[in-house]
Amino acid sequence: MLRRVPYKWLVATAFVFGLFMEILDMTVLNTALPALGRHFGAGTETLQWLVTGYLVSMAVFIPASGWVADRFGTKRTFLFALAVFTAASAWGGLAGSLGELIVARIVQGVGGGLLTPVGTAMLFRAFPPAERAKASAVLSIPTTLAPALGPVLGGWMVDNISWRWIFFIKVPIGVLGLLFAMAALREERADHPGRFDVAGFLSGGAALALLLLGLDGGAREGWGGAAVLVPLGAGLALAAAFTAIELTRAEPMIDLRLLKDRLFRTGNLLMLPASGALMGALFIVPLLLQYQMGVDATGSGLVTMFQALGMMAALPLAGRLYPRLGPRRLLATGFAVIAIALASLIMVGPSTTLWAVRLPLLAMGAGMALTVISLQAATFATITPEATARASSVFSTTRQVASAAGVAVAATLLTTRTESRLADLGSRAADLAGTQEALFAAYHDIFLITAALALLGFLISLRVRDSDAIASMRPAPAANAADQAPTSDSKPPA
Repeated sequence: MLRRVPYKWLVATAFVFGLFMEILDMTVLNTALPALGRHFGAGTETLQWLVTGYLVSMAVFIPASGWVADRFGTKRTFLFALAVFTAASAWGGLAGSLGELIVARIVQGVGGGLLTPVGTAMLFRAFPPAERAKASAVLSIPTTLAPALGPVLGGWMVDNISWRWIFFIKVPIGVLGLLFAMAALREERADHPGRFDVAGFLSGGAALALLLLGLDGGAREGWGGAAVLVPLGAGLALAAAFTAIELTRAEPMIDLRLLKDRLFRTGNLLMLPASGALMGALFIVPLLLQYQMGVDATGSGLVTMFQALGMMAALPLAGRLYPRLGPRRLLATGFAVIAIALASLIMVGPSTTLWAVRLPLLAMGAGMALTVISLQAATFATITPEATARASSVFSTTRQVASAAGVAVAATLLTTRTESRLADLGSRAADLAGTQEALFAAYHDIFLITAALALLGFLISLRVRDSDAIASMRPAPAANAADQAPTSDSKPPA
């Protein structure tokens, strides 16, 4: 039965399993952190390692994912990553102590660090350039549904069943994904993967891990302490060393020379405002809803779901428009819509209804659909199949850093702007209405900053040349290698 399905859709389905499970994991955990703290009698400084440990572990293995996939094959690597992630999820649900749970999360990060870049490489090898917009639409399904369902599911399971189920719920998804991938995928590996770049692996993984540690610490504790400045400084120094090492290696861990390609370089640059603005806003909105507007955790998830609904509604349109209009106009339109939607959230106040939040989130989701489809399809338009795995490592690293930076900067700015707004009250500090107005104004400041970040994306997108992405816009040939019946141990198309 699977042989009748075009191979590219089998790859897409397998990747959806893994990506959905990974993103769901990140969104359900945040909701359960207070319950975990109560259960284990732990404070925030200890609980944060459930998040930070996972991010650091994942960061170490993202740079190596391209070489591992080229050396051992994309199918084997994807199955390994999915198996590790699923087993670690089960281990987390069974953990008897917070220390054991943190170790399980670190192991889970190994799978997460390989899962997304290898899955992306498989997807873009299976889909010819002219159909990359379709591939990006498939990729957007789990990235849209999981953040929408995660907070609602996490809140409901913690309130009605047990915190353990935020880990157990991913096990059947992972098992189904493993069985499907084993049956449907074929093996692809590079003819000459090269030697393992030990220096690049150590310096790149350590640099990314330290930068994420510093960003996470800055978001929680401010940016003036040694616990934040030391890892950030060390991370930047190691990043510089990593860059020097990789540019001089004939067989680098991450091929930074790919950034010489104008379209690939611009796509990675655009990922910074795209992921930064989105993740920063989605971090702030639930805090606004719960702390200022009195909405509970489940209700907050139902409101933020409108961003996912907007994205799902616009995805089919974005996929149809991309071959006709090209990435430049769709990217510019998407970023403009996101900027307007974020700026409109400054209208939210103590007396406004939740629709003042829902409608901008709906519009932001539609803008993200236009942006994500165009960005993912165009960025890889000029990348050869042989370079896809390593290009995906670069792209995934950029997205990871941008997402972490977006959350860290938004969290820090919220703290500083709240303090500043309350200080401006002066003698009115005891006035409840004035205090409430000041608190809302602090959130408004963040929305304007994220809107400015989206506006920066709009300006950069005007520099994209549709002619560079023409391979991803042309009609696909009637038959292509990606649709042929799977064969064992086949190589990627030349």
